[in-house]
Amino acid sequence: MAIHFTRDEFKARMEKATAAMAARGLDGMLLFQQESMYWLTGYDTFGFCFFQCLYVGADGRMALLTRSADLRQAQHTSIIDDIRIWTDAAGAQPAAQLKDMLESLGCRGHNLGIETKSYGLTHFNGKAVDAALDGFCTLKESTDLIDRLRLVKSPAELKYVRKAGELGDAALKAAIRKTKAGADEGDILAAQQAAIFAGGGDYPANEFIIGSGRDALLCRYKAGRRKLAKRDQLTLEWAGVYRHYHAAFMRTLIIGKPTKHHEAMDTACQAALAAVEEKLRPGNTAGDVFAAHARVMDEHGMKDHRLNACGYSLGAKFTPSWMDMPMFYTGNDAALGAGMVFFAHMILMDSKSANAFCLGRTYIITKGKPEPVSTFPLGMITR
Repeated sequence: MAIHFTRDEFKARMEKATAAMAARGLDGMLLFQQESMYWLTGYDTFGFCFFQCLYVGADGRMALLTRSADLRQAQHTSIIDDIRIWTDAAGAQPAAQLKDMLESLGCRGHNLGIETKSYGLTHFNGKAVDAALDGFCTLKESTDLIDRLRLVKSPAELKYVRKAGELGDAALKAAIRKTKAGADEGDILAAQQAAIFAGGGDYPANEFIIGSGRDALLCRYKAGRRKLAKRDQLTLEWAGVYRHYHAAFMRTLIIGKPTKHHEAMDTACQAALAAVEEKLRPGNTAGDVFAAHARVMDEHGMKDHRLNACGYSLGAKFTPSWMDMPMFYTGNDAALGAGMVFFAHMILMDSKSANAFCLGRTYIITKGKPEPVSTFPLGMITR
C-alpha cells in the first residue's frame, strides 16, 4: 500500500485531532481540505476537485464520501476503512448523500466542525451542504483546527522535508548547468523537474516560476518561453517535493555581467535574509520576521521594490498552491515554534530599471538557530 507513515504516527495525529475537537465542544468534523485528509489518514488524490468529504468523529471514527473513481485510491493510499460513494448521475446530489451518511453515523443533532476555507469545497457545493444539513446538525467554522495541528511537524515529517530540501538543491544545480546565453527557458525548467523526479520526488502543488528579461520581475508562472540574452537575468522559484512535503527556493541567476543595481539588490537580500534568520526562533511571531525583513530592505533603499510579505509555512500541500499558513506579513501574531517549517523569500522587483533579484530558501525551526534544508551557497550566481 502507498502509505508513507506508520499506524502509530496516524494514531498520534488522531489523538491530537480528537483532543482539539473536545476542546471546542465538537462531536465531529467534516473535512474538505485534502491536506487534512492526507495528514490524518494518508489519503492521496487530486479527486478533491470534485465533491469529497471525510467525516471524523470525536471518538476517532472515520467515513469518507467520494466518487467511484477514488474508491481504490482511498483503499490503496489510506487507513480509511469506511468508504462510501456518491453517485455520478444527471442531477447528482452529493450533499444529500453526505447527510444520509451522517444520519447513518448517528450525527443528527450533533455539533460538527466544518472546513469551509478549502479548495475542495466550492461555493456552489458549500451552499448545497448548508441546505442539506440545515436543521439536521449544527455546523461550526473550524478550518483552522487541523491546520494548527499540521503546523508543527513530527520527526517523520521532518525527514521528508529534509529530503525535499536535497531535491531542491539538485534542481538548482541542474538549472545552473543549463543556464547560459542562448539557453532556452524550457530546457532549464525541464532540467529542474527532471532532477526532482529522478530523485524520487513528486509534482509540486503549483507550477515552478521561471522568467528572464522583464519576465524576471514576475512572481507567478505564465505560459511562454524565451532564450537568454548575452546579458540577462533569470528568476526561478521552485520546490523540492517528497511525499507531498515541499521545500521551496527562489534565486535570480545573472547571465553575463550584473548591473550595479543587481549588486545592490544582492547585498540587500543577503542582509535581509540574515536578519530574518535571527527571528526564525521560538518565541518570535510571523510579524516579527516580516518586520526584520522590511527594516533591512528599507535601510538599503529598497522599500519601493520589496513585497508586503516575505514567506510562509510549508508542509504536505496539494494543488493549486504549496503555500501554507501562517505567512510573514505586518502584524501577524502567529507564534513560531520548534518543528515548524517556513520558506523565507527576499524578493526585489524594480519596474523602472527592469532589474530583479530574489533570494530564498526553506528552514526548519529548532530550539535554537533555524536549520536550512539547503546546503547550496547563498552568494550571487552568475553564468
